[in-house]
Amino acid sequence: MAWDEWEQLKSAAAEQHPAQMQLNQVPLDPGGSGTGALVSNKRAWTKAGHDVGSLRDDISKAMGKLEDGQKGLGEGSGCLTAGAQKDVHDSWVRYVRNVSGRCGKLSGLLEKAGNDQLKTDEAIEVEIGNLKVAYADTPAVGGQDKGR
Repeated sequence: MAWDEWEQLKSAAAEQHPAQMQLNQVPLDPGGSGTGALVSNKRAWTKAGHDVGSLRDDISKAMGKLEDGQKGLGEGSGCLTAGAQKDVHDSWVRYVRNVSGRCGKLSGLLEKAGNDQLKTDEAIEVEIGNLKVAYADTPAVGGQDKGR
């Protein structure tokens, strides 16, 4: 194959713009900041965790109202409606406790995510610091006036 022929083949291939592989991803500018980068910091994770955790206060208040509404019905009043209402009440108590538990667990996970990010950064910084110590430059030898 002559050199000119090879150059023509390369030019033709370059002009065809072969299909490029693209992994599933969000386009660079999905209408956000324009950078296309995911930004995350400890403060955002901690606030999210705190906000989800604060839902437990509201749930606790709702639980109090649920208990207040149940007062006076008695355990076994003999009324079918009261028995059915107690069953519904018990199922709601279980449900509200589960929601509260989920909020507590999620709150902890969100806050832990923020702390883990910080710890990761700190751990890297410590490791870099260790490298600087382990591989510190030695003092220059020769060419110094040694106080003369």
